[in-house]
Amino acid sequence: MGREIGTTEYTRSQRTRYRRELRRNLDIFESFLDSAEFVDEGTVGVELEMNLAEAEGMAPALLVDTILADLDDDHFVHEIGRYNLEANLPVTHPSGSGLRDLEQELGATLERADAAARRHGARVVPIGHLPTITEELFEGDAWRAPGARYEALEKSVMLARGEEINLRIDGEGKGLDTTFDSIASESACTSMQLHLQVPPEQFAATWNAAQAIAGPQVALAANSPFLLGKRLWHETRIPTFVQSLDTRPPEYATQGVRPRVWFGERWITSMFDLFEENVRLFPALIPESRDMAEEPLLTEGASPRLHELMLHNGTVWRWNRPIYDPGTDLPHLRLENRLLPAGPTAADMAANAAFFYGILQSLVHERRPLWSRMSFEQADESFQQCARWGLEARVRWPKVGRIRVADLLLEQLIPQAMQGLRELGADADVAAHYGGILTERARTGRNGARWQIDTVTSLELRGADRAEALAEMTSLYRAAVDSGEPVHAWAVPARLRSS
Repeated sequence: MGREIGTTEYTRSQRTRYRRELRRNLDIFESFLDSAEFVDEGTVGVELEMNLAEAEGMAPALLVDTILADLDDDHFVHEIGRYNLEANLPVTHPSGSGLRDLEQELGATLERADAAARRHGARVVPIGHLPTITEELFEGDAWRAPGARYEALEKSVMLARGEEINLRIDGEGKGLDTTFDSIASESACTSMQLHLQVPPEQFAATWNAAQAIAGPQVALAANSPFLLGKRLWHETRIPTFVQSLDTRPPEYATQGVRPRVWFGERWITSMFDLFEENVRLFPALIPESRDMAEEPLLTEGASPRLHELMLHNGTVWRWNRPIYDPGTDLPHLRLENRLLPAGPTAADMAANAAFFYGILQSLVHERRPLWSRMSFEQADESFQQCARWGLEARVRWPKVGRIRVADLLLEQLIPQAMQGLRELGADADVAAHYGGILTERARTGRNGARWQIDTVTSLELRGADRAEALAEMTSLYRAAVDSGEPVHAWAVPARLRSS
């Protein structure tokens, strides 16, 4: 969740002042980036978004206020939907047993949140899209969590767009084609966000590597094949998020105006490139100035807070987002990886983190960088194809040509990532453990998306209609999460089994 704000409406003069301060922030950041001392501890962090579902029937449960009060823990916070819950996990390091510790923290977080939900007749479901969401949920504004930030965001997006949000996604039959008079469908998107602290001189290489590997990363972890009763992309969160926060009417999209949820359009040479693009290409959605927020200019350590620039950065949703944190004594820079869905289990999510941190370590230190051997357009195409088809996607890859992404992962990327993890100082048994989970997932082709698709198909073959199959699948999914077994080992109901 981003920082709270004080109002939901802004005058023209406030917007003009905000624009002026935003450009001033950018100039300050450019100078500061070149001269300041930054913390460089290589730490990693995780934000986990979850869904709340009724224990009986698995329909969305609008209970986040009640459950947060029950938890009474600052590590748990609102997300945009009243059926969403976000947890912020402690910072750790990938060396030693750090990722095992992360798995334990993920498991404990899920268990604690689920225990609170159970006390109120609900369950916590870590999944990219809650499969039982229906269009009726998004009528009115009961779906939205409290807070001026969310109300202001919705008003600004809808005002900029000037018309209803059209959600159009390819899939079975005619796919999905529906409209909403709000950004409600954004609340259907729940993710696991990975943070990596990066020194300034290494940020461009790290971001470029993360962009280059985004396709295989999302294919390996895909867990969102159903939305509003339709089977769509293996990672339907990707197009849903893009379209739900799209401030552009169709004519602007045709003219080449960039969407707010954005892969990007070029490799970078500095972190500053991304902030400069944000200011140059995107108008402000929430133009709250530092004075309006009553925030001091500097931290105790004299680092600039850059309120306007950071607030603006939070309303441009790059799949790999740059983060400047002024800290208290010394500032630091982070890469925020936003493309992974939540779930399925703590073991799966820790394995996804192991892949990401390990492959970045390896790619950043290659003699000839991967991104120098592939075009940015090729990386974007890979990302789209892998989100659409998951482990069944075919991608173009340097020195390999066209290849099934599951084979690319098995033959090259998973071993490379585990070697990178060992270079980060991870214990050998930790790398072997998570490498084994990832290898089996790619070998069987069974990530969360594949299991969901196969299970719903099996239930429908038994005679269930789509709504019944989705509710039953979600209940089986929750039970499998309780088992702690990684998703490749989950059983599929009889009559249909994935190879």
